[in-house]
Amino acid sequence: RSRFLGFLLYYFIRAIYASLRVKCVNMDRISAAGERAILVTWHGRTLLAANIFRGRGYWALISLSRDGELQNNIFTRFGFHTIRGSSGRGGIRGALQMARKVREGAVLAFTPDGPRGPTHKVQPGVLLMAEKSGAPIIPVASSVSRRWILGSWDSYMIPKPFALAYFLVGEPIYVPPGLDVAGRARVAREVEIAMNRLERDAEKLAGFLDYPGEWQTD
Repeated sequence: RSRFLGFLLYYFIRAIYASLRVKCVNMDRISAAGERAILVTWHGRTLLAANIFRGRGYWALISLSRDGELQNNIFTRFGFHTIRGSSGRGGIRGALQMARKVREGAVLAFTPDGPRGPTHKVQPGVLLMAEKSGAPIIPVASSVSRRWILGSWDSYMIPKPFALAYFLVGEPIYVPPGLDVAGRARVAREVEIAMNRLERDAEKLAGFLDYPGEWQTD
């Protein structure tokens, strides 16, 4: 069932993306980071990222849940390598496996508020992977001029056909080794603010000026 649904969703997503006019900003920041990087976007904004990074052989950490089975099917169709795990079941093992892959030269695409939220809040897994791999965390953000926003926990964004889309890449953030609890909280806040600022900038470019005040941007 998940394979068939994944097939349908993949081609639905591809069809929508093919109709968009996409403007990418600062994509060179990804190549400038070298072979290792952890690209992060919020869980509700993965549709554009999956298409833009399609076929590059990037890695993704996918939940062990039933929903994760569907996501795994879709992401492998997009050409991602996957490791199953999350911040819940199998999380630490999955994070350490992924850190090893990144340290060996992989690029990871990751949603630090997944798989269950709360939305726009950085969970500790991404810091662990960055610390163990030595790779930078690079925020990416997207928005579109016309879209549907689902009533899911992550307010998932689906572009409407023929919309104008923006995809922004932020500055790299490095996680120093040996952080204590307070240090991890500080870096998590830094990553969270950087991601929210970038998403706010994407929203403004797309014509949405009322970025939610509850999501920290300073």
